[in-house]
Amino acid sequence: MKYVVLIYSSPQPWGHPTGDYVPEHQALPPAERKRLNSAFEDLLGELQSNGELVGGEALGDPVKSRLYRWTSGRPVITDGPYSESKEHLAGLFMIDVETPERADLVGRTFAGPGETVEVRPIHVFDNA
Repeated sequence: MKYVVLIYSSPQPWGHPTGDYVPEHQALPPAERKRLNSAFEDLLGELQSNGELVGGEALGDPVKSRLYRWTSGRPVITDGPYSESKEHLAGLFMIDVETPERADLVGRTFAGPGETVEVRPIHVFDNA
């Protein structure tokens, strides 16, 4: 079962790993930050070593994004980001796991203070 793990954050300044740049993470005691970072790195290493990690990318600063919409019969280009929210898509990982429960474990481990993580199944198109 393939899933995409979408990481939403609002670091100021924009940077990766996003947790290092959000006040909620920075406010944690150093030992707790270290524990959370270690749990993330351990799981990421496990996903890589057992072949569950398909790929992933950190995304650049959303203020540098451009939006392309079809309006009045032609494409219209505007500056991003897409939403008015203070929280933006910061990066993604694609995973291929055996069960929804495993995907849930990945999402819970990837989530951190000041961030939102969405785990969404990847739609498989039927070639018939």
